[in-house]
Amino acid sequence: MQKRVKVKPNSKEQKIEEQNDGSWTIKLKSPPVDGKANEELIKLLAKKFNVPKAHVRIKSGLSSRQKLIEIDIDI
Repeated sequence: MQKRVKVKPNSKEQKIEEQNDGSWTIKLKSPPVDGKANEELIKLLAKKFNVPKAHVRIKSGLSSRQKLIEIDIDI
């Protein structure tokens, strides 16, 4: 599964909001420094979909707020 996400680092809470176009806005507590926000994003999505962190990849937008995420979900 691939999903477009907009990441908002330095938020007061962790939250995943689905937008009308099917993309997600994800609020993260971590700052966008040294990959900390990306690590928190992967951890949060792995927990939400109950998959190992290795099954969640940032396909594009590693240093951008707009990202393309790929999640391998076992069916």
